[in-house]
Amino acid sequence: MTDAIPLSIATTEMHTGGEPVRIVTGGYPPIPGATILAKRRYAQEHLDHLRRLLIFEPRGHFDMYGVLPVAPDLAGADLAVLFMHNEGYSTMCGHAVIALARWAVDSGQVVRRTPETPVAIQCPCGLVRAHYATSGERQGQSRFVSVPAFALALDAAVEVPGHGRLRLDIGYGGAFYAVLPAAALGLDVRRSPVADLVAAAAAVTEAAKRQVPIEHPDDPDLAYLYGTILTDGGDGDGEPSANICVFAAREVDRSPTGSGVTARLALMHARGQVPLGAERQFASVTGSVFTGRTVAPARAGRFAAVTVEVGGRAFYTGSARFTVEPDDELGRGFLLR
Repeated sequence: MTDAIPLSIATTEMHTGGEPVRIVTGGYPPIPGATILAKRRYAQEHLDHLRRLLIFEPRGHFDMYGVLPVAPDLAGADLAVLFMHNEGYSTMCGHAVIALARWAVDSGQVVRRTPETPVAIQCPCGLVRAHYATSGERQGQSRFVSVPAFALALDAAVEVPGHGRLRLDIGYGGAFYAVLPAAALGLDVRRSPVADLVAAAAAVTEAAKRQVPIEHPDDPDLAYLYGTILTDGGDGDGEPSANICVFAAREVDRSPTGSGVTARLALMHARGQVPLGAERQFASVTGSVFTGRTVAPARAGRFAAVTVEVGGRAFYTGSARFTVEPDDELGRGFLLR
């Protein structure tokens, strides 16, 4: 073997709205770096074989998602994490934050309080403030307020092969997403085959990456298009607005996507469709629902922004200790799709 792989890596397994959350709890080597983005770069450049080991088959699958706790470098952070998926390392993940808030309380990472326990989580995009309800009507639920979210582009014209010239929005909710109704592609987000939705969303992502410049005021490592969200065209008022998020290498989020809900609300607020303090609901392909609420005005460099609170619930599915034998080449990770 050319890479040094630990004999075993321990994990806690969870899901939020059907989307997996594999939290590394032991066995990973230390990740150096003065900042969390430096740690992210180190993991990309030196430890990516471990991401493949945990996320790819035979231990994972094409749509697996993982969380790697690291040492925080922000004052006030209770913990810091990197996010892992089939393509690499994302900058924000709301469904994982919802799970992490519960896990942090249950595992003693923070002191349990009632009726809610605050959990400050440093993510690559910045500090995310979560709360886990330990009692009362909301017991078992998590909510979080992420970094300022904003509209990068409204009604951007993009030529998409096979679909022609489309108008779409690009919003930031800790990660950048292209957002447009599935109907613009001749599809229905609730009824069309998932394979058709994925192919269309991936085509939009690739076209938008080439044609729409992405910028972030804080760090160039944050300035990339993560994926595309196809919606039912609704605003989530009264009944949940359905969407499907296709991110990274055509990975499909089973949850409504926490950073995507944040971005959608920032876009709707920029259009004057959602006032401050308003709550909306968003549903995924599994039927799971997140709540989202615009909280307060904010700034992100030159962009007028808004803070958004997202709520949902995560569940435990088990725990694991993954091993690899020295002569098991397939065991180092592969994907068939």
